Amino acid sequence: MSKGGFLLYRTNLQKNIVIPSLIIIASVALGCIVVPEGAKAVLTFLKQELFNSFSWIYILSVAFFFLFLVVLCLGKLGDIRLGDDDEEPEYSFFSWLCMLFSAGMGIGLMYFGVAEPISHLSAPLHSMASPVVQTKEAMLNTLFHWGIHAWAIYGIIGLSLAYFGFRYRLPVTIRSGFYPLLKHRIYSTPGTIIDILALCATIFGLTTTLGFGAMQLHAGLREVGALSGVSFQSLIFIILLSIGAAVLSSISGVGKGLRYLSQGNLILSIALMLFVLLTGPTVYILAAFTENIGYYLTHIVELSFRTFAYESTKEEWFTSWTIMYWAWWISWAPFVGLFIAKISRGRTIREFVVCVLLIPTVFNLLWMTVFGNGAIWMDAQTAGMLTQAAAETDRLLFLFLNQLPLPAITSLIAILVIAIFFITSADSGIFVINSIASQGKSTFPKWQSILWGSMLAVLAIGLLYSGGLEALQTMTVIMALPFSLIMVVMAFYLLRGLWVDDSYFSRNLSKSTAYWDGKHWQARLKKVVSTGKLEDVRAFLRDVAAPAFEELQAEFAKNGIAAQIRSGEEDGLPYCELIVESGRLRDFLYGVGCKEHAVSKMVVSSDLLPKMDTVDDFEPVCYFADGRRGYSLKYMRREELLTDVLRQYERYIRMIANSKHNLYLFDKKNEET
Repeated sequence: MSKGGFLLYRTNLQKNIVIPSLIIIASVALGCIVVPEGAKAVLTFLKQELFNSFSWIYILSVAFFFLFLVVLCLGKLGDIRLGDDDEEPEYSFFSWLCMLFSAGMGIGLMYFGVAEPISHLSAPLHSMASPVVQTKEAMLNTLFHWGIHAWAIYGIIGLSLAYFGFRYRLPVTIRSGFYPLLKHRIYSTPGTIIDILALCATIFGLTTTLGFGAMQLHAGLREVGALSGVSFQSLIFIILLSIGAAVLSSISGVGKGLRYLSQGNLILSIALMLFVLLTGPTVYILAAFTENIGYYLTHIVELSFRTFAYESTKEEWFTSWTIMYWAWWISWAPFVGLFIAKISRGRTIREFVVCVLLIPTVFNLLWMTVFGNGAIWMDAQTAGMLTQAAAETDRLLFLFLNQLPLPAITSLIAILVIAIFFITSADSGIFVINSIASQGKSTFPKWQSILWGSMLAVLAIGLLYSGGLEALQTMTVIMALPFSLIMVVMAFYLLRGLWVDDSYFSRNLSKSTAYWDGKHWQARLKKVVSTGKLEDVRAFLRDVAAPAFEELQAEFAKNGIAAQIRSGEEDGLPYCELIVESGRLRDFLYGVGCKEHAVSKMVVSSDLLPKMDTVDDFEPVCYFADGRRGYSLKYMRREELLTDVLRQYERYIRMIANSKHNLYLFDKKNEET
């Protein structure tokens, strides 16, 4: 318990992360609020200079992220699971995908589905090209900006954090991605600095996004007649109501509130997309979708490395669109990547990469085709009504829906979808902020979510009122350049960790001994056809494991090796462990615990297996310090258990003798303090 005031409540916030972050955030926010024009001018100058000189870094790094993940997925490293080898995914496949959409770019699809294709069409990249070519280029550039590269950026961060968090059992926070470089120093000043930067970037990015999202909701409500004119009080009401709903969702837990909101909103979004498809030019849209995919795949390599080095007149378009998008996705990578990591426990790397890259990309291509090509077709039927209003991007979606049947209903559905995407983005953002601020924790006191939600609301309102929101957005985009280089470093260290992991776990056990010599087969048969009870496990620990460990301890001592025996109960289940300390490397541990699992009722009631008279089966299982889950020891006698412990100890000695395994065997817990 913390002392004093509201901090009497339980907290897991880390002062060395939170206090410096709040000082930085307050300083920047006050600068943008007090002198918004000056801050905007300085930051815009810096942004332009960075974009003009280093735009190639954005392009090259994002192309590298995409190729890195593809190669990783195709190789044998893709079989590695983000967690224990036999761990099941934490969320269902559908829930997982829904949460990917809610955190990634949900509100952006609603905003830019019509706006970006129409913007490209109204100001074409190649103004001298034919209308057909301009239309195809408008859709190609839209699909490129919202396609697989954006998700590759998120995927690099998400995979790195999920791997080191769930495989190496490190905190699921940004600092853990640098573990191969920093090792135990991730718990000291270098790791703290990384988390401070990540926390500031996340709050800056969320504040600007929520501010502009509120403006879009405000515009939508004006279009349907719910509001008249521009009113700052209405903006305040929208922000407070939306973030209040996000806080309520957040304190219900990410496994409940966010999952239900995400699933419901994805269904609503798909329903709206199908309505546009079926009531709009259906055949044209489906034909365009087919051609868009081919055009996108045909040009994806060229687009991935396009910098307009030979067309200087296109540089302004290039920096205003592609570079701005890449910088914006990178600036959101700490937030979205950490959230994706948190919800991806139990997935294999191959499953993670395929789903994070392909499934959202295919959905985005379909969405942008339905709304983008539908809007382009509608623009041609209305003598350019949409292109004439291209500058009013927040209205374009509603202007388009007004040309289709039931515009009042579809506009209200669109507003609802935008509002829920707004809420889920804020909800997942609060979750990520809490996680970074608490050094990777997954559960938080409710008052912390209320605190962060209130801070986001106050920042967004203050910056909207002063006009400093755009300056803060510019600074967020500037931060993307150094962070893109950090992400490249993270990718290489992720690869190093995967190589060590594969070498370590693929090494075969010694075959110098065998488990069973065939003796005492009658007792073995009796155990096969009966369920184990908790008392049986206790008897195994007392009569088999403890004597075997004591005998080994004595023999280790004769060879100058100090071994300890530890026993007890955890959550009502007994355990016994043999430990050989190894200094800075991970200790050798051979533990025997208790595993409980259910037995099929059909088996229990079968006449063929009369001894199985209970639906709960308890059995002794082994486990190890490196995180591997062991196997059943139910049938072993003392001599066989002795043999098995020595097999594992021999394997351990051979592993630590190889220096390339030091990264995995390094004792993180001993160095944390």
